[in-house]
Amino acid sequence: MLRIAIQAKGRLNEDTMSLLADAGIDVAQSKRKLVARATGFPIEVLYLRDDDIPQAVHMGVADVGIVGLNEVAERDLALREVMRLGFGACRISLAVPRGVEYHGPAWFNGRCVATSYPHILRSYFDSLAIKADIHEIAGSVEIAPAVGMADGIFDIVSSGGTLIQNGLVEVEQVFHSEAALVANPHLSAEKLAEVEKLKFRFSSIVNSRGFKYVLMNVPSDVVERAVALIGGMRSPTVLPLAAPGWCSLHTVMSEDVLWQKIEALKELGAEGILVLNLENMIP
Repeated sequence: MLRIAIQAKGRLNEDTMSLLADAGIDVAQSKRKLVARATGFPIEVLYLRDDDIPQAVHMGVADVGIVGLNEVAERDLALREVMRLGFGACRISLAVPRGVEYHGPAWFNGRCVATSYPHILRSYFDSLAIKADIHEIAGSVEIAPAVGMADGIFDIVSSGGTLIQNGLVEVEQVFHSEAALVANPHLSAEKLAEVEKLKFRFSSIVNSRGFKYVLMNVPSDVVERAVALIGGMRSPTVLPLAAPGWCSLHTVMSEDVLWQKIEALKELGAEGILVLNLENMIP
């Protein structure tokens, strides 16, 4: 049985629980439990703080974990990245007070920067030969310049609203992160096989995002033109209808081009177009 470490609460918890549910894994949620058994897959869930997950996986307390790549990079531990999960996207950026004359990263030479990610920041400054005083803060990093604790900050940015509220301007995007499934690199062959099964389930869900399943009826004499127009994962499915002169055409389309292609298909004579959500897409 695998043990997976996930965030007990916070921005990744809800998306992680949704992913597990979509993968057919039902976890009994309880705020008082540290460990919970699951049904639908041989796994148990360990609820931790996000910054404790990399260490737990590294030590073997958990076999795998779902955590932001920023937390993995900050702790600089040798974990295996199994797959990226497509949620929890953010960046860690340098920001300075609004109105400061900023002309590039060299501005930070000799200055103090507050952050909760000193390792990532030190690596970045070292790559640019910048000598700065890095002041580690556990929380509320964005207020440091306003209270005189630092000249700038290095912190997670999602929408940028918090920076604006605190009179700060993002000046350098240093690290881009998202949630990932990570594993202990020393798992047994048996557990590695279970990790691959878990990855297979997660991949089918992640791969379906951004796509729609589309069905339509088209006149038989325009099928070739319709097939050439829409494409598909390999090729669309074409089935004859009971009504003479008509076919049913099934395909998967990217949401990016969905409406443009539907409009073009209607011009060819397509009717009865159905657009359905995809829950899983297994290659």
